[in-house]
Amino acid sequence: MAWSAWQRVPGFEFTDIIYEKKQHVEMGGGVARITINRPQVLNATTGHTFREMVLAINNASDDSNLGALVLTGAGDNAFSSGGDVKWESTPEFRSQFDNPEAQAQMQVNDSLRNCRIPSIAAVRGYAIGAGNHTAYCCDFTIAADNAVFGQNGPRVASPAHGWLVSYLTNIVGAKKAREIWYLCRRYTAQQALEMGLVNNVVPIDQMDTEVDTWCEELLSMSPTCIELLKASFDAQMDVLLGATGPMGRLLNERAPGFPLSEEKDEGPNAFYEKRQPQFWRKRTSRAPLSRSPQEALRTATVAAPATPAWQPSTSGWRSITPGAEVWGQ
Repeated sequence: MAWSAWQRVPGFEFTDIIYEKKQHVEMGGGVARITINRPQVLNATTGHTFREMVLAINNASDDSNLGALVLTGAGDNAFSSGGDVKWESTPEFRSQFDNPEAQAQMQVNDSLRNCRIPSIAAVRGYAIGAGNHTAYCCDFTIAADNAVFGQNGPRVASPAHGWLVSYLTNIVGAKKAREIWYLCRRYTAQQALEMGLVNNVVPIDQMDTEVDTWCEELLSMSPTCIELLKASFDAQMDVLLGATGPMGRLLNERAPGFPLSEEKDEGPNAFYEKRQPQFWRKRTSRAPLSRSPQEALRTATVAAPATPAWQPSTSGWRSITPGAEVWGQ
């Protein structure tokens, strides 16, 4: 089956990404592709990169002639190595947790969750940190045989939190998800396939052909039905979002001073100095958490229930209180 050539989308003068679309000649539907184009830093991302990605994702979502969105990285060495450590040391990074408007402009994962067409992460090389959770928030992940996956937040004191963390439980299970996030281990493409983190692994020189095959399969389906299915699956993410709140809520509840702390600075400092971070030497005391009303109820002393005014029967259902019944003894 034939495709038109990739064409850059007019009206978008991006610097950190390449945004393109192409059409399927026979079926008529189209595909968009976002390429993170910072290969000199293994496609590490900044706030500027995220803002460009959000604009492109939203445009693809609004294009009724598209049936799929492909996310990838420039070159063969990295999908994305995660948040640029230099950027994560800037006031812009630190202030986003208190600025919902600025934060919304950078929330790639939320844009993928709300996107009306399925997304495919085409991963060559490293998918670390933000690269990994961006990939697993896509509907599908196709990995080249040189792909490497993992998180990096606790290692460099980058305070990831919220639904995008807990969502990994749905993909690989609770124990594995906590291992991935807490311990920052690295996983090969084959290990990722075995744990359900990716859909398929192919030789790197077959990546483009494999992604085109998945896009053709999607385009062969009813686009309206696919949109409804995607919204149904994504509603589960909305439940997680309702539980954890938007980015910044858990941080501001539990560690409001962390973005400006010595512990936070120790992560990038150790990274640049190529040494083991000494987080516990920078750790400061913290105030006890205020208990939520739900927690207070769980720990409150519960009064003994009043003795019901009824006599046990030898058999049959007996009423204890209006609307409540038990099997008599």
